[in-house]
Amino acid sequence: DPARRRSGGRARSGSAAFRGRAVHALFLVNIGLQLCDGLATYYGVQRGMPEANPLLHASIAQWGVGWALLVWKTAACLLLLFLRDLGAHPFIVRALTLTAACYVALSLLPWLAVLLPCWWE
Repeated sequence: DPARRRSGGRARSGSAAFRGRAVHALFLVNIGLQLCDGLATYYGVQRGMPEANPLLHASIAQWGVGWALLVWKTAACLLLLFLRDLGAHPFIVRALTLTAACYVALSLLPWLAVLLPCWWE
């Protein structure tokens, strides 16, 4: 790490503080994406649209949409909390960034594409 070399082996506190704020902000973004995904999934499935995630689809068939979403979204939020509590390691920032990007690309945008026309009916 170049910052450590410049500071004689010690990490700069500014970098760690910035990463800590970034981890917290990314945690909140990911929690928000979980909430949006859960609401969009519930609304879409209630309107007869299929769930694309095979694990969630099977859980919905077994438990119903409400319980399936409650179980899996709770698990996802607990995992996000665990990642946040691991600290401000650069890997955590990357993991939370990748998670948010995947949720936007594979959940938020597809649900918006399907549901936006329904909201203007």
